Amino acid sequence: MKENRKIRLGISVGDLNGIGCEVALKTFEDSRMLDFCTPVFFASNKTISYQLKALNINIVFNGVQQADKAIDGKVNIVNVWKEIPNVRFGEATEEAGSFAIKSLKAAVEALKEGAIDVLVTAPINKNNIQSDEFNFPGHTDYLAQELEGESLMFMVTDSLKVGLLTDHVAVKDVSSAIIPRLIRDKVNTIEKSLIMDFGIRKPRIALLGINPHSGDNGVIGKEDDEVLRPVIREMANNGHLVYGPYSADSFFGSDSYKKFDAILAAYHDQGLIPFKTLSFGQGVNFTAGLSAVRTSPDHGTAYEIAGKGQADHSSFKEAVFTGLQIFRNRTEYKELTSNVLKKQRVKR
Repeated sequence: MKENRKIRLGISVGDLNGIGCEVALKTFEDSRMLDFCTPVFFASNKTISYQLKALNINIVFNGVQQADKAIDGKVNIVNVWKEIPNVRFGEATEEAGSFAIKSLKAAVEALKEGAIDVLVTAPINKNNIQSDEFNFPGHTDYLAQELEGESLMFMVTDSLKVGLLTDHVAVKDVSSAIIPRLIRDKVNTIEKSLIMDFGIRKPRIALLGINPHSGDNGVIGKEDDEVLRPVIREMANNGHLVYGPYSADSFFGSDSYKKFDAILAAYHDQGLIPFKTLSFGQGVNFTAGLSAVRTSPDHGTAYEIAGKGQADHSSFKEAVFTGLQIFRNRTEYKELTSNVLKKQRVKR
């Protein structure tokens, strides 16, 4: 990234019938946000104009054909499509899903090309995005295909960080999906992210048990004793600060989570229910382990309030600030580690 420009923050607008545009536009209705980054929306001038009018939001924007033409100090709109979408707030339509994917694909392409530095994704509907061209459970799986690295769904706040061993996997398939290689990969990814993206030098990571009470010594399942414990022991012997498995039902209520830099949950609801209970509205979904930075708010399309101007944009705003901070931390980490390598070469 050139030092003489602000960080370019790309925004995929999500489901046009949901609250995605609303929370994103409300975030940048405050012109002070332009001091921190240059926002680039992937949609169209007419689409954004419609949303602004419908939601009574006041923003003057700058239309551009390419993200690398974005102007600092302005809200920029990349014209991805010429059509005028039929917006029906609160409804899950195939049309809204298709435009959500057009926005996402254009934003990810710009991210890969370096035309934007960070991507923040507004919420999509996992049903209406499905097509012959797009067959993924959600953002994370698509980004894992498009960007280099090992993806990890990482829900973060300043004080709580929860990663997932399995994310969009049916509960009946969770135990068979958790194998030693997966555990090692996810622990390594979360550890590397804590060091590189959050500046934590020696991260302490807790693993939650797969079964109730971590299996109760095999009475309620053997996976914790036969799969989790041996890998935790092996990784601990190799110098990783990894602990567990902990019984998930009491781990958060007893404040045990405060002793660790991150928690690795066995499956989606085990990690996300306590995370959203403790930090809803302030939490951010970060896709760790990839070659580029992507964050999103910790909520969905919220069809029930879409188009009414009632959406709280605090989580989207947090997603913006978190994405920017991770980008800065990662840039600094790369500079420091590359300098170390250069110094070592000189000494030899």
